[in-house]
Amino acid sequence: MVFVGQVQGVGFRWTAQATARDVGATGWVINERDGSVTMEVQGTDTQISEFFGKFDRSYARYRIQYEIYDKYDMAIDPEETEFVVRFVGRD
Repeated sequence: MVFVGQVQGVGFRWTAQATARDVGATGWVINERDGSVTMEVQGTDTQISEFFGKFDRSYARYRIQYEIYDKYDMAIDPEETEFVVRFVGRD
């Protein structure tokens, strides 16, 4: 998924990581140079639903706005065993 809006400098990646770990989802998240954030979340339908519910609630009290600009389904990568924060130029 690609998120746009107020998604950098607000703890977006770290909140995504904590939320994914809380629901048992795997994947990664990274800030892009253009100001967007790209994220891959893997898990069951229930885990994905729980992830987005908790993630949205994490930002409900803040006045930040973001939207999912692009989304697509992909095959599960069995090699992914956790949810990590990636850094541009290092991964």
